[in-house]
Amino acid sequence: MVNVEIFEVGPRDGLQNETAVIGVAEKVALVNCLSRAGFNRIEAASFVSPKWVPQMASSGEVMAGITRAERVGYWALTPNMKGYAAARAAGCDGVAVFAAASEGFSRANLNCSVAESLERFGPVLEAAKADGVPVRGYVSVVTDCPFDGAVAPGDVARVAGALMAMGCVEVSLGETLGRGVPERVDAMLAAVLAEVPAARLAGHFHDTSGRALENIEVALERGLRVFDAAVGGLGGCPYAPGAAGNVATEAVAARLEALGYAHGLNMDVIAEAAGMARAMRAGAARPGMVQGGAS
Repeated sequence: MVNVEIFEVGPRDGLQNETAVIGVAEKVALVNCLSRAGFNRIEAASFVSPKWVPQMASSGEVMAGITRAERVGYWALTPNMKGYAAARAAGCDGVAVFAAASEGFSRANLNCSVAESLERFGPVLEAAKADGVPVRGYVSVVTDCPFDGAVAPGDVARVAGALMAMGCVEVSLGETLGRGVPERVDAMLAAVLAEVPAARLAGHFHDTSGRALENIEVALERGLRVFDAAVGGLGGCPYAPGAAGNVATEAVAARLEALGYAHGLNMDVIAEAAGMARAMRAGAARPGMVQGGAS
């Protein structure tokens, strides 16, 4: 049976979108629960400016409070050298940088062009290479941008290829708005695969239109074997108007099982974590546009 990895992003990409104050103890409890589920990697923190993503301001405390499980890597988002240094001090096993496939989204989120954003990542990639820390690259808005509209597959391929050339061990393709249809996702993947092999790609789909699982099936057919998901369908994209939650980990796992793939997760533990996640976001209103994260 072919194995597919689910990369759990709920504690970071999920919780960053919640406006209600979530305490450190709750975040630690969620990560600790997820650590028992069988994940290889959990994105547990984000070392970005608390001005832009206040929910992630406690990331250092969360990393200090979790009980680390063997064979689980704990990752963090790090937009610059300050964030990278904080992630290293917190003992993160891997870090991620984030870019966009469209100029409008890059300027709205990073206050710079796509080319300038890639240049900014250079020092992080160099430091990580020297330290032996793996770096993941995110590419947001791989089919649709809230500012520029439809995104050309070639633009996605260029950014993904650039991140790979800079030293990223994996590139996660973010269908940020959840508007992507299978045909357009397939066209995007065809372009990206000309630059980056399937073994170095991950799919990151939001479920705004209820088509995330269909898009995952398209990516599976193209050879991708890693998919980001957030337990309980947490979060979404706090800086992209109209984006709903990430595709739920439990839904992805169930679809993989139905398709005959193995994922290695304990679904009883996943159900427990999903309940915790839903309780955390209960009553939280959707925020407006905020800068500083990746999806």
